[in-house]
Amino acid sequence: MSSSPTAPTSTTASSTSSASERRVALIACGAIAQPCQAIVERTGWPIDVHPLPPLLHNQPHLIADAVRRRATELRASYGAVVVGYADCGTYGALDTVCEELGLSRLAGLHCYDVYAGADVVERLFDEQPGTYLLTDFLVRSFARTVVQELGLDRWPELRDEYFQHYTRMVWLAQEPDEELRALAVAAADRIELPLEVVETGDTGLTAALAGLLLH
Repeated sequence: MSSSPTAPTSTTASSTSSASERRVALIACGAIAQPCQAIVERTGWPIDVHPLPPLLHNQPHLIADAVRRRATELRASYGAVVVGYADCGTYGALDTVCEELGLSRLAGLHCYDVYAGADVVERLFDEQPGTYLLTDFLVRSFARTVVQELGLDRWPELRDEYFQHYTRMVWLAQEPDEELRALAVAAADRIELPLEVVETGDTGLTAALAGLLLH
């Protein structure tokens, strides 16, 4: 790229390489990839979002290896690679991968901490340990990620096996429009739990992404 501030932008390979070195690859959980993309578009941050399948959350023991593979693929093409996961049930396995590859991840135990803040989530569980948390993604995908994946559509009697110790459902709502509210009510009714709504917006996720950029 020319050193002259008035020269036109070069389209040479060196210019392309310089541009890629300034961009950041975000390996994101599929459950937060879309809101991450919306934040990137709103802020103009130099981030490319690379989602992994959201159903990995049902098999968290696979998350660390999936992140390792994707990070290895992306490292040569970006100035930095960061991880859009909290621990997310990996029990430290994701931290081991991040340490091995020099990656930074979202703070916290799970995405609920990112959206609402760890102190709010801790308070919710202190109030009622049997709290079942939802995000906007889980509200939209409840029929697929919960009902179908747990077999409740085929064996509704499993509801008592899975949810007998839960006492309420709390929706951590990023964009609580009427459509999502109706879906959240339907999800709570499906597993026979009272619904509470805690509006979080995306402030926490925005701050968490900014932290990854500055790390």
